[in-house]
Amino acid sequence: MSEPTPSLAGQVVVVMGGSAGIGLETARLARANGARVVITGRDRERLEKAAVEVGAESALTVDLDDSADVERVFGELPEQLDHILMGGSGPFYAPLAELDLGEAERFINQHLIGSLRLARLCIGRVRAGGSLTFISGTGARRPGVGLMLAAIATAAQSAIVANAAVEIAPIRVNTVAAGFVDTPLSARLLGDQLEERRAQLRATLPIGRVVGPEDVAALVVHLMTNTALTGATYDVDGGQQLIPG
Repeated sequence: MSEPTPSLAGQVVVVMGGSAGIGLETARLARANGARVVITGRDRERLEKAAVEVGAESALTVDLDDSADVERVFGELPEQLDHILMGGSGPFYAPLAELDLGEAERFINQHLIGSLRLARLCIGRVRAGGSLTFISGTGARRPGVGLMLAAIATAAQSAIVANAAVEIAPIRVNTVAAGFVDTPLSARLLGDQLEERRAQLRATLPIGRVVGPEDVAALVVHLMTNTALTGATYDVDGGQQLIPG
């Protein structure tokens, strides 16, 4: 007889970047598993709409580029937290010769220093055995023109979670590395090339379909409930990395 699927009943799940895409689907799934859900984001209108849609307990605006604002929002969260998801804000692509160093610094601050900041804020706030999960990507693991910043962030994120899992234990820390995910962010990045990309992936991915935000959300919730998992990076890309080129 199989064991029942672990529940998040009564647990506090904070989804940072929870108003759209992977974050929104994670908030929805966590709520369906009985969690008390708090979502954060930049856009107040979109955030409030998402909160109603998923039945979130509260919705807090925050600028993740602003360390003082991140600390402020932590002060507004429930005293004890069980799980936190830090959603990804998307990749940064630019050839080195055209790289805006100011934009590069902002990206590094948000993705790397921001990850360290969040891990430190979890100390004493996330319960023992609870979790902190980051969203990263797989697309920049192969070197290419314009991929330098995305590659640095991808590699560094795995190093951060491995070390944080030791330093802030027994809080568990993991990263979900996503390939192409069919989200509003992907639609904005690809524009009129979106449908062509979807068709290409349907034809070439081993799973025979495009990965959706609900696929990533399912993995995130699994990482919240499986207390044996920490310090690792888990890919969810439909086998995209197995395809040559």
